[in-house]
Amino acid sequence: MQDAETISITMTSEQLRAVRESVALGEYASTSEVLRDAVRLWQRQREEHAERLNAIRARIRRSLDDPRPSLTLDQVDAHLEELFAEAEKSLKDAGRA
Repeated sequence: MQDAETISITMTSEQLRAVRESVALGEYASTSEVLRDAVRLWQRQREEHAERLNAIRARIRRSLDDPRPSLTLDQVDAHLEELFAEAEKSLKDAGRA
C-alpha cells in the first residue's frame, strides 16, 4: 500500500449508517475500505468527465478549423427535410417488401 495518512471527515448520520451497514454486511472489511472505494470511484468519474470534456473540446476545435463554408439555417433546414423525406420513403418501401 502507498503511504497512508489519517484524516478526519464529517458525514451525515445517514451516510455513516450506510457505511457501517456495508461493513456489517461484509461488503467491506472496514470503514476505511468503504471510503477508499468511494474515493477511487470519485477519481474515476473525474477522469471520465475530463475525457468527455476533452472530446467535446476536440470536436469544437475540429468544427472551428473546418475549412468548409458555414451553412445558413435555411440550408440546414432544407438538408434535414431531405433526410427526413428519404427516411420516410425508405420506411414506406420497407413496409411494402
